[in-house]
Amino acid sequence: MRDKIKLVLSAGALFLALQIAMAQVATDSNLQAPEIPTATPPPNVPERAQIDDIFKETSLGKAADERRLHIEWRQLQNEVANDRDIIAAKRAADTAHTDLEKRERLRDYYNLYYGRMRVRARSGEMKTALDQLKTAHLSQLTQARVRHESDGELPTPSPTPKKKKGNKHVDKFRKEN
Repeated sequence: MRDKIKLVLSAGALFLALQIAMAQVATDSNLQAPEIPTATPPPNVPERAQIDDIFKETSLGKAADERRLHIEWRQLQNEVANDRDIIAAKRAADTAHTDLEKRERLRDYYNLYYGRMRVRARSGEMKTALDQLKTAHLSQLTQARVRHESDGELPTPSPTPKKKKGNKHVDKFRKEN
């Protein structure tokens, strides 16, 4: 048994000695490894801020875009609502004595209110949405049956005379004769 162990150990030692000898022959101290040419330049990876901007610009769908616009609009409303000028303009509109005066003051209020929000808006899409909201609010102030101040130079139409209605029964008998 001891002889077998000695034989296995000596065979292992011989194998290890051969491997070391071959490794020394294979490595030459004067030999330099050839430089591997790089075929492709290093990839141009965008910065994190650029990636965030790309994802902000891409659309996630109509509902998601509307929701994002609504959230941004509410944030602008909250920022602007506490401005002293806007509060004063709203109170002035509420304390107007006549309907015409109230409409004029509301027009001033909406111009001021949406103007401030438009200045603080970051995206062009939000500015467009604010312009549409402003137009909608201002259009509610017009009166359909009252002539607009810009139409003052137009002549007043003359009333058309009404047609006199005669007695139908009399006309009926006259035609027969």
